[in-house]
Amino acid sequence: MTHPSAIALTGFIAWALLLLVLMEIIRTQLVLRRKIPANGFVPDNANLSPFMQRLARAHANCVESLPVLGGLLLVAIVTGHTSVTDPAAYLFLACRVFQSLVHLASVSAAAVTVRFSAFAVQMIIGVYWAVGLLALM
Repeated sequence: MTHPSAIALTGFIAWALLLLVLMEIIRTQLVLRRKIPANGFVPDNANLSPFMQRLARAHANCVESLPVLGGLLLVAIVTGHTSVTDPAAYLFLACRVFQSLVHLASVSAAAVTVRFSAFAVQMIIGVYWAVGLLALM
């Protein structure tokens, strides 16, 4: 039986990969249409559309939190302590995806508040996981 923690970790990695693939598909189209040279990209997409800038940031958010939150999931899986992470694993993944989708949709004040709320839930889950895992070690 696959644990929710393993599914959430795989989903988290897949989500970060999907955002990266989407960004590279759009970048490739821009190069092929000769709208930007192949060497004209900057990491944060600052020279591209606002959507592309948000896409780069949404992907960066995933990559930034992967070592911490993904690491906690991995520790739980490797040590056999998924009883700590399983109950909130799907909620964590849903909040991660939701945060990215809101980021892609808008940077309005309301959207930023909603996005931060999803981020805050992830942080609360992460702290709970860290404390729970440390208590078992």
